[in-house]
Amino acid sequence: MTTGSSSRAEANRRRILDVALAELLRDPDASMDQIARAAGVVRRTVYGHFPNREALIATLVDGAVVAVAEARVAGLKATEGPVEALAGGTLAVWEVADRYRILVALAQRSVTVQGIRARLAPVREGFTEVIQAGLDSGEFTSPLPAAALACVHEQMLFAVVDAVNDGLLTAREAGRAAAVTVLTAAGVPASDATELVAKLSVAGSGPGG
Repeated sequence: MTTGSSSRAEANRRRILDVALAELLRDPDASMDQIARAAGVVRRTVYGHFPNREALIATLVDGAVVAVAEARVAGLKATEGPVEALAGGTLAVWEVADRYRILVALAQRSVTVQGIRARLAPVREGFTEVIQAGLDSGEFTSPLPAAALACVHEQMLFAVVDAVNDGLLTAREAGRAAAVTVLTAAGVPASDATELVAKLSVAGSGPGG
């Protein structure tokens, strides 16, 4: 394949992914045919890059996980200590998770929960380090070790995603609520957690800010 052909193929692949994400967020049942039409390519071109819908969704999930990992790191900026780091990281991760929350629901059907957990391992490890620092300093208290508490926090975020998808709370409320819940699960008093999350949301124009 020539360099020009390779560049065109990559551009097509990128366009298909961008359009597929938009279509699936609009219509979670969007077919490969619908995605091809929206992307302005023939069906064969889509299948040339992705053998089936599940492979397409898995690739979108990979992109979402990269975005979540980058958001977690960005959320640590201008935070001081493990409590602020956990809150800021959670708020930043939620902002990305909210954009992809329909995709998360789709991925749970086609990628499997275990597959999603494996992809999120680096993000979970980053939060584990923050939690361990908080346990060591006494700012967090929990009967669970840091790695287990990080798993609990991760499942909380998935539950919040499901709650928003099910209409049980608004996306606007969810970011702050998730961060406060994560902090209180780590032993931070609810009033302190609520005050800190409100401060960080306003300072960083985070979800619900």
